[in-house]
Amino acid sequence: VAIGVVGLVMLLAPVAAPVLGGDAEHGEKVFAQCRACHVIDAAQNRVGPYLLGIIGRPAGSADGFRYSPAMANSGIVWTPETLIQYLTNPKAFVPGNRMAFPGLRKPEDVADIIAYLSAQGS
Repeated sequence: VAIGVVGLVMLLAPVAAPVLGGDAEHGEKVFAQCRACHVIDAAQNRVGPYLLGIIGRPAGSADGFRYSPAMANSGIVWTPETLIQYLTNPKAFVPGNRMAFPGLRKPEDVADIIAYLSAQGS
């Protein structure tokens, strides 16, 4: 059943509250799933773009990474709220993006990974 972006935002709105109280230590463990494609501590691209400084950065703007047109033209700025939506279901939030990861299913994992990204200066 397709719910669209607006429906997804409404569905995920209750998830936004835990972000402020996310557990960065647990988020580091959750981030282990991301390490095969992303780095957080350097401006170095891998299969996916680097995530250093991701919070507050426009989507599709990591230097040197070749983004899908969908991501490059999305107009998204990465905030905790947009990351919640993307990390929960990347394909629904940015249809046509190239990330193969299907998303995190547990709201607490999403909150924790965002807390980890924030703690790393992202």
